[in-house]
Amino acid sequence: MPDLLLELFSEEIPARMQARAADDLKRLVTDGLVEAGLTYASAGSFATPRRLVLTLEGLSAHSPTTREERRGPRTDAPEAAIEGFLRGAGVSRDQLEARAEKKGEVFFAVIERAGRPAAEIIADIVPAVIRDFPWPKSMRWGVGSLRWVRPLQSILCILSDEAGTDVVPFDVDGIAASNTTEGHRFMAPARFPVAHFADYAAKLKRAHVVLSASDRAAQIRHDAEQMAFAAGLELVDDAGLLAEVSGLVEWPVVLMGRIEDRFLDLPPEVLQTSMREHQKFFSVRNPKTGRIERFVTVANIETADQGATILAGNQKVLSARLSDAKFFWENDLRVARAGMGDWIAGLESVTFHAKLGSQAARIARIAALAREIAPMVGADPEKAAEAAEIAKADLRSGMVGEFPELQGVMGRYYALAAGRDAAVADACRDHWKPMGQGDAVPTAPVSLAVALADKIDTLTGFWAIDEKPTGSKDPYALRRAALGVVRMVLENGVRFQLDRLFDAQILRLRAGGSEVGDRLLSILARYGAHRELDAAVEELGDEARDWMKAATASDAGAISNDLLAFFHDRLKVHLRDEGIRHDIIDAALARPPADDLFLVVARARALAGFLATPDGENLVQGFRRAANILHQAESADGVEYRYGADVKFAETPEEKSLFAALATAEAAIKPALAAEDFAAAMTQMASLRAPIDAFFEAAQVNAENQIIRRNRLNLLHRIVQTCGAVADLSKLEG
Repeated sequence: MPDLLLELFSEEIPARMQARAADDLKRLVTDGLVEAGLTYASAGSFATPRRLVLTLEGLSAHSPTTREERRGPRTDAPEAAIEGFLRGAGVSRDQLEARAEKKGEVFFAVIERAGRPAAEIIADIVPAVIRDFPWPKSMRWGVGSLRWVRPLQSILCILSDEAGTDVVPFDVDGIAASNTTEGHRFMAPARFPVAHFADYAAKLKRAHVVLSASDRAAQIRHDAEQMAFAAGLELVDDAGLLAEVSGLVEWPVVLMGRIEDRFLDLPPEVLQTSMREHQKFFSVRNPKTGRIERFVTVANIETADQGATILAGNQKVLSARLSDAKFFWENDLRVARAGMGDWIAGLESVTFHAKLGSQAARIARIAALAREIAPMVGADPEKAAEAAEIAKADLRSGMVGEFPELQGVMGRYYALAAGRDAAVADACRDHWKPMGQGDAVPTAPVSLAVALADKIDTLTGFWAIDEKPTGSKDPYALRRAALGVVRMVLENGVRFQLDRLFDAQILRLRAGGSEVGDRLLSILARYGAHRELDAAVEELGDEARDWMKAATASDAGAISNDLLAFFHDRLKVHLRDEGIRHDIIDAALARPPADDLFLVVARARALAGFLATPDGENLVQGFRRAANILHQAESADGVEYRYGADVKFAETPEEKSLFAALATAEAAIKPALAAEDFAAAMTQMASLRAPIDAFFEAAQVNAENQIIRRNRLNLLHRIVQTCGAVADLSKLEG
């Protein structure tokens, strides 16, 4: 069985496209081969800046001969129908067979397709893959019609086995497949032939090309860490930059240079960001001081002067870049030390969203909400409001204008320069978090209050103007914001009613700073949820009712409910990673309060753990047996059996024992629920399985005596109510 080696050699492929392109090449070619009837033992793909490579081992030498029988029309069918069948089957009239069936004779076509050599199949598939390759962007050059990410220069395509190596004959836009390639552009530009993949990889390495991207990345990391260690420094880890740089070079040569002393006092984040974004340099840190003192660059060539000329050029360009950063830093510090008043005032003229007002108006809302949240998370309300008022001031700074990814980070430096409290400064940095799934959540109380307020204001604002995510579209990253709130609540053990905060912020948005709106909000804070809006309005009287009507705030409850449902969906996504089923979360959500996410998750986790035990199975089975009989009776009778069952109507000892067991369980469940010890509560519920089963064995629920029947059905309702105190077990699947 031969092995296939395919190389598509071109001008430099953008680093961000290489890994995906290598995977696409493997997928498209192997799918085509399998569809054509070939099999293979293993497949591997590689990418360097100038080549995509596919290797297949154990490829079938031929596709198998296939035989297909296709049933056609009856022999007495119209001629047009028979002709259509002939065209579809690709056969002639004399190749048809007439076979007798119950309803008459029917034509059958026996279609045989001979197997084809692997080389012939590859010669069909690879050109089609090349012409239709799914590059994010491609270009056409010269007079040909081929589009490729960069000009395609050569194609290597060979089949090799014990007997030798054969070139697969085909060409694409005048580029004929061959058995030759070339190495490094400058260090080994001559072309050379290869016989198989092992020969290819070995010759490439001798020609100064490291084929594997992971090998290039490992080499860069190792050499950079060794250089830093030798200088008593440490390399700042940057996985994204490492992946990018390994796609820029075929023969990585690691060099370490110095940063001029006049730039060493710049914040390390500024140095690191400037070097990474502008020049793809790695930062090297002094572990004793935390300062970035050197940089690592990766060249693509070995030089006689050991990279001295390359480093000199890089350092010259770096100095120009860092001079700009130093200018921004010094100018920004002057504004910060003056209290950041110019920046804060400037936010009045920055529109956050056409329907949501300016950044300044939004900051005022966030500050008010942060003040409200602060006691719930153990923060000082005044510090939380102060932090919210200046948290976005750095958006007007020169440094953040040059490097938007430093928003918040620079805010902390500027807040400290302005003489603000350290907790306030930290909140300026942390209120953006978490920025993604792997980012840590804020834990300091002031930072947590401002971060929650910022994200909740964003979500309620866009919900209020009906700019919600649709399908895969989420231009304002609202799913990420909601998931950030979920993570902050769960990881910090935060307890509050989300719908209260939603209502307050929706009304705050519509109040627009009006006196009556602010007074209404202060009253609403005492009631705590949109369900109490009417009571809050009554306290203010006609003036509040008029304002509510003018602000159309009567729909705040509907908006709040819809937003809470969105949070529940994000909660399910988050808990799915823990292995908690969606139906378990639905069961927990069915018991109020559904807007206390920490409590909901505590119920769901306890239920998930309990269901994995025999006691959990007992609890569910006992609940379902009682619930099913009760549901059938209520459906048949058209009434609900929701009244208290009375032990005086119990007839059998088993029935009396069930009453006693329920009383004992309920007495233990109530304090367990009050203490939020849901596992203990469910353990008590599970203990009811034996008396429930004994009751069903000894007593007939649908007794002829209607008083006894009603009492027993009410008893079943008591069972259902007791067993569903933690979560609605009817929501569980299966």
